[in-house]
Amino acid sequence: MQTQCISDQLEFEGFDGRRVVAGFDGGLVTSDAGALLLREADRVIGLIDRVAACFSDGRDQANVVHSVRTLVGQRILGIALGYEDVNDHDTLRFDPVLGLFSDRLDQKRKDCAPLAGKSTINRLEHAPGGDGERYHRIGHDARALEDLFVDVFLDAHRKAPREIVIDLDATDDPLHGHQQGRFFHGYYDCYCYLPLYIFCGPHLLAAKLRRSNIDASAGAEGEVARIVAHIRRRWPRVKVLLRADSGFAREGLMAWCEANRVDYAFGLARNSRLVDDLAIDLAWAEAEYAETGKPVRRLTLRVHCVRARTSSIRRWRPGAGDDG
Repeated sequence: MQTQCISDQLEFEGFDGRRVVAGFDGGLVTSDAGALLLREADRVIGLIDRVAACFSDGRDQANVVHSVRTLVGQRILGIALGYEDVNDHDTLRFDPVLGLFSDRLDQKRKDCAPLAGKSTINRLEHAPGGDGERYHRIGHDARALEDLFVDVFLDAHRKAPREIVIDLDATDDPLHGHQQGRFFHGYYDCYCYLPLYIFCGPHLLAAKLRRSNIDASAGAEGEVARIVAHIRRRWPRVKVLLRADSGFAREGLMAWCEANRVDYAFGLARNSRLVDDLAIDLAWAEAEYAETGKPVRRLTLRVHCVRARTSSIRRWRPGAGDDG
């Protein structure tokens, strides 16, 4: 973020006929110079251009000061640098490093900053689906944005791997005001949203913002079906393993996996039937803890063959503890 500099100079006692002056007029200075590395990474994968291509711009281009690409790049970089609030851009719009992402350090008009402020960025984030409308000239293609996450993941591989592991997770996004869709979640003990995240290794494949008055697995089946179908169009022979905790151990999702050649490893919440099935393993763990005094973890494998029309599908269930 641009520093606030004192433009006045301070003069100290000189020597040998020379002046000693302290100056604070270093010009444009940034504390986020590391963003230059992000700029080089973006030049390799073209993320900003690819995201911008998912938007449509119905504004009069003769009067446009900040292009959609500039707005998208500014927002992505701001989030990457930890400036998640739109309000931050009222200061960031003067930052010289962010200006490099739009290839502009000087304002296009005298009454505008080189980059966009919070109001313009806010209009981008509220762009409706399709080609925009009367009061929202910028629109977006929601499906194209969803597919882009998967495309970036696929493009990161030179060849198709033999197997991939897709992880599902739901976590809390705490709220500190009276936002729309605000609900109290008993497990997280706070008012929050409950977004759904889907990863493959370090790659984010999907992120869905959801209210917290729902089951953790809500919508997961549809998202997994979309992502797996997209991956298999490019990698038709890849083996897919779906992994998640007990919040996703639902019959609908497991049935979809078995019908679509997707292996899965889901945690199971503690219940009487599971405890009975693991009685021997639990007894061994208790005996080992009594002997060593240290925490004990034991893993056991249960393989069940399920006949689904013409094929046999393996269901692998980890079984040591609440969430395996």
